[in-house]
Amino acid sequence: MEGGMNVTSNNRDVTRMRRRHDNHTHASARGKKFVFVIFFNTIITVAEYLGGLFSGSLALISDAGHNLSDVLALMLGYAGERVSGKEPDKQFSFGLKRFEVVVALVNALSLLGIGIYIVYEAAVRYMHPVPIDIGVMIPVGAIGFGGNLFSMLFLMKERHVNLNMRAAFLHLFYDTVASVAVIVAGVILYYTGMLVIDLLVSILIVVMIIGSSISVIRESMRIFLQGTPLHINADEVFNEIAGMEHVGSVHGLHIWSVNSSEVFLSCHICVETEGEEVNTDAIIRSVNSMLAERYGISHTTLQVENVKICTGPGPCCR
Repeated sequence: MEGGMNVTSNNRDVTRMRRRHDNHTHASARGKKFVFVIFFNTIITVAEYLGGLFSGSLALISDAGHNLSDVLALMLGYAGERVSGKEPDKQFSFGLKRFEVVVALVNALSLLGIGIYIVYEAAVRYMHPVPIDIGVMIPVGAIGFGGNLFSMLFLMKERHVNLNMRAAFLHLFYDTVASVAVIVAGVILYYTGMLVIDLLVSILIVVMIIGSSISVIRESMRIFLQGTPLHINADEVFNEIAGMEHVGSVHGLHIWSVNSSEVFLSCHICVETEGEEVNTDAIIRSVNSMLAERYGISHTTLQVENVKICTGPGPCCR
């Protein structure tokens, strides 16, 4: 029996080591992609900004500003990937997993700042119109579109890995759309000469910037405030646990995230004995198996009680 337990323990250790190796490998691959896209987008940003100055197009300068936020977002994203992969220790028992959320929040807030600047500049340009050189605006806009599209496709597979990658991908996606808007504005200007079109496109870019920022900010704040993840119904989880065999009642249920991909759960389970001895380990295994299969929750702390030890009031102790 002891030999069997040792074998099981060794197998678990091997599995943990493999998972750590795989996570490190994937993080390293994502890091290399970040570095490449950072370099590529830096070139695009400089090209669009210079093109905006020479052409007089606010839309092109706005797109360059959005691209600059992309570069900053990717730099922070790269740092987030490196730092959040740190292994847990005695000081940081969860590691630094939440750093990716900090990075995503900073990125989203930086986008809002750029949006405010573009609105201000558009108001100034509306009162004091500036001539626009279409011959520079459209080709540079096309370069920005091609570069942003390539970068976006390059990171597409990783966009759902975590909130950090999602924020970086959203930067690139909306900048690609913004580049299309710049080109369309250039074409309309060529045929109509209406300078206000350039300003309208700038405002459209701001609307996209705000839309992408708010969703990331909302999710980041939910994680910081330890709210239940949006994709999990706490009442449903409560009922699932309470309805399992030998479970009499459930209280002290908490569901939260330390980052955008790992969900944690803790609760107290009062067993229903009915005069018979109950295998509490079996209850824990059953609950853990159900949570992993149905909700993807693999980090749990379950306290099994023969009597209700805690009697505190409130919705979490019901």
